[in-house]
Amino acid sequence: MQIEIKAAKRDGQGSGASRRLRHSGRVPGIVYGADKAPQAIDLDHKELMLSLRHEVFHSSVLSLVLDGDKQSVLLKNVQRHPYKPLILHVDFLRVDAGHKIHTKVPLHFINADVCPGVKLEGGVVSHVMTELDVTCLPGSLPEFIEVDCKDLAVGHSMHLSHLTLPAGVESVMLHRGEDPTVATILGAKAEVVEEAEGEGEAPAA
Repeated sequence: MQIEIKAAKRDGQGSGASRRLRHSGRVPGIVYGADKAPQAIDLDHKELMLSLRHEVFHSSVLSLVLDGDKQSVLLKNVQRHPYKPLILHVDFLRVDAGHKIHTKVPLHFINADVCPGVKLEGGVVSHVMTELDVTCLPGSLPEFIEVDCKDLAVGHSMHLSHLTLPAGVESVMLHRGEDPTVATILGAKAEVVEEAEGEGEAPAA
């Protein structure tokens, strides 16, 4: 089921109009793409803040209800106040069901606590990547991609080429011939022991 978010068309432009919107509890934004003219919009601040707390909102095709008209969009950018809990501006990209999209999908790491490197060797999992650049049709976009760490030992790593991507989903980096490390197991206990031994050594005379 698509996530719906309601918006209204915005006529006022400029920083003054945006400030007035924010003071009234609305967030200025824009929706663009799909060979259509950009449309200035505004959204309810409280509703948007609640939606942004959910990971799926950032990595799913959303249904933007604009004055009763529904259109499929991706959240592309969120501008936040540097220290206040305020959203200053949002950008949405229209998507076409028949055209591929390029976006980021979060990685979900599973079985890290039972892999040999952690359970038997006392290591620690290091998440080198937390999201992945992908291309796919909007209907194939996954909410997340699983990274199964069950076979990793200390000193071993999982690379991008080891992941099983959902059908119809392609990695941008693999397409460019890159194969970066996604996760690795660090020998934490051994490092701690070595440091402790080094601290206990007597200084040279």
